[in-house]
Amino acid sequence: MIGIDLIKISRMERFIERFGSKALNKFLTQAEIELVKNHKTASGFWAAKEACSKALGVGIGAECGFHDITIFKSSRGAPKLKLSQRVIENFNILGSSLSITHDGEYAIAVVALESTTTDKI
Repeated sequence: MIGIDLIKISRMERFIERFGSKALNKFLTQAEIELVKNHKTASGFWAAKEACSKALGVGIGAECGFHDITIFKSSRGAPKLKLSQRVIENFNILGSSLSITHDGEYAIAVVALESTTTDKI
């Protein structure tokens, strides 16, 4: 299962300017906020979570919320996903891959999920 998302970085910049730390708390954990260097990084994290929910086939909502998806960095600095136990069990997730990129005014993320079944998707 594959999901992709694109966000205009200026949109995230306005969101953070308008709501301050509440903006980041809406979709990030404290550990994720510590990884965010600027609105460009925050945009990539937003896109990653949206892409993950799209790979699940449900979008952000009751079956998978922003806080069911956690982004962290590998020892080499690569972005990784950790899904909540609820999402892992409900969608039979075995593994995940994440790629985030930024170019000009946009941040893009692609997520691939491995599952034992596609019954719920």
